Amino acid sequence: MKYALQWIRSLLFNMQMYVAMLVVAIIFLIPMLISQKGASMAAHVYCWWVVWSARWMIGLRVNIQGDIPQGEVLVAAKHQSFFDIIVIYNCLPRSKFIMKRQLLFTPIVGQYAYRLGCVPVNRGKGAAAIRKMVADVASGRVAPGQLVIYPQGTRVAPGAKRIYKMGSGVLYRELQQDCVPVALNTGIFWPKRSVLRKAGTATVEFMEPIPKGKPVAEFMELMEQAVEVRSRELMAEVGFYE
Repeated sequence: MKYALQWIRSLLFNMQMYVAMLVVAIIFLIPMLISQKGASMAAHVYCWWVVWSARWMIGLRVNIQGDIPQGEVLVAAKHQSFFDIIVIYNCLPRSKFIMKRQLLFTPIVGQYAYRLGCVPVNRGKGAAAIRKMVADVASGRVAPGQLVIYPQGTRVAPGAKRIYKMGSGVLYRELQQDCVPVALNTGIFWPKRSVLRKAGTATVEFMEPIPKGKPVAEFMELMEQAVEVRSRELMAEVGFYE
């Protein structure tokens, strides 16, 4: 009975979340077309709404740990669910994401992502995709702020293994910025391809920055170690063990 009730609550939450996306997109359409600030305001309003409504509709709370970066930094985050995108964007003042190019053609999401300055990447095109990503960032089209990259390139379910791709290391080297690793356990509560959303407290932790200027190989090792070890600890805290 408890499972069935949570499933129904989850279904209602998911439905209102997408309705809210449409409503916010319409309300902020003109500001979004006029300026990047209008798009940013719309995205922050929507992300705030999702986090707030998740708390009272499905019993899912958010715990933010660590110092939230305010300046120009690279943010390398674990990616387990759509919810971690929402939470990270809600925290950061001026963020934009490295994202797969196909999302540009997704209604609402694609248009707003472009106006926010998100950087589309053709996944699977190797070195060419990395060069294009670096060029887009360096060209000035991407406004100053926090550039968020998911080093594994896609959502990775809790407990699953996937390599850390070199693109994050190349960006770190070319941008000459500190990198803030982010660990989380959101996928425990927001399973991939499932209606069910679980009650509990999801944690997103901004860790100590990795200073700029390190060799790429060393950076990749430090970043992966930080993200993976702490994410496993956060998942264990809510009862998930690999």
